[in-house]
Amino acid sequence: MFRTRSNFTLTNITIAITILMYLVQTNISYGGLYLGLNMYFIESNFYWQPLTTMFAHGGLGHLAMNMFVLYQFGNAIEMYRGKKEFVLAYFVAGLATSILSFLYIYYLDNYVNLVGASGAICALMGYIAYVDRFQRKAIVTWVLIISVAPVLIGLPIAWYSHFIGLGIGFLLGAVRR
Repeated sequence: MFRTRSNFTLTNITIAITILMYLVQTNISYGGLYLGLNMYFIESNFYWQPLTTMFAHGGLGHLAMNMFVLYQFGNAIEMYRGKKEFVLAYFVAGLATSILSFLYIYYLDNYVNLVGASGAICALMGYIAYVDRFQRKAIVTWVLIISVAPVLIGLPIAWYSHFIGLGIGFLLGAVRR
């Protein structure tokens, strides 16, 4: 009659791992620099950074906000499209977002330490925006707001990572359609 959903979704497991990684990050010296994405990626061979940047965060508020949105969009993709699509849309598109964001850092802003799951989350949002055209305008508007408004009030956010993630997710949605 009523379909119940297990709490052991890949999305929820990813959230738990992200919280654990944040605890690790905050309990090691320079954890944000080691796990974030920055020039150490190529200068010191920190090749894990494109992945670990999705688990590192700039504070509890940043972590909570990202995990709330990941919960919503990740579980939606997982429920309606399956676990494989979640992995593609979050981890594969998230890694691609990290690499392209690093190119931005490398060529335009060497002094950035990129932390947070928002690029990968925007990839999820881009994926849903392509697949569900009824939500497209709202999702694009939301990504514009969360990318531009903080910059206007002086918060140091990686707005370019949001746009890159949105675009990669949109392309992935088109390919996986």
